[in-house]
Amino acid sequence: MTSSEELKQAAAQAAAQRVQSGMVVGLGTGSTAAFAVSALAQRMRKEGLQFIGVPTSERTAEQARSLGIPLATLEEQPRLDLAIDGADEIEVGSLNLIKGAGGALLREKLVEASAAELIIIADASKKVAQLGTRFPVPVEVVRFGWKTTLARVEALGCQAELRRTADGDPYLTDEQHYILDCQFGPIADPAKLAEQLKATVGVVEHGLFIGMATEAIIAGPEGIETLRRP
Repeated sequence: MTSSEELKQAAAQAAAQRVQSGMVVGLGTGSTAAFAVSALAQRMRKEGLQFIGVPTSERTAEQARSLGIPLATLEEQPRLDLAIDGADEIEVGSLNLIKGAGGALLREKLVEASAAELIIIADASKKVAQLGTRFPVPVEVVRFGWKTTLARVEALGCQAELRRTADGDPYLTDEQHYILDCQFGPIADPAKLAEQLKATVGVVEHGLFIGMATEAIIAGPEGIETLRRP
């Protein structure tokens, strides 16, 4: 593994230790979250850990099933003890997040809004002083009239681009929506922007996760750092 992958794995393993038998756990999406799913499966095999997972994407559900993790839908388990997921950017101090590079922001937000705790796992490169510094804000939009939605989103002060697959086709979420990757630059007021995006006609959801993370477990060259929301 590269050093970045080793750091992600270290953070994931630390978060997996927070899960106790009997819990209902939200399983995030993305390369870092995949390490957490693997770490939880390992605890099942070695320690007899018993829990139910609620996946945030079809991709995560497939991985969890292949590892023997029992799954439920959000309808079946509407209250979660905790959720574990990665992030594209973590704003130090507030623990506000940008998420959605993996394309699962809508289901992630639905699952994680139902969790008593949201633990974010990442390597140190994901820490930023201000959201929007390194990553665009993903915005999930309905396919019908998406160009008009793009224009409305750009009127909020960004450059928006339709996300595409490696083949050049529009990327489709699990809910069959499009994603606009929106370059706002450093965001002075993420909460205000979140409200503006949510109120935009054609927008289904956005990748600004405001006030949702309770804790971030961040792995760096000097070890594990734990940040908690004030």
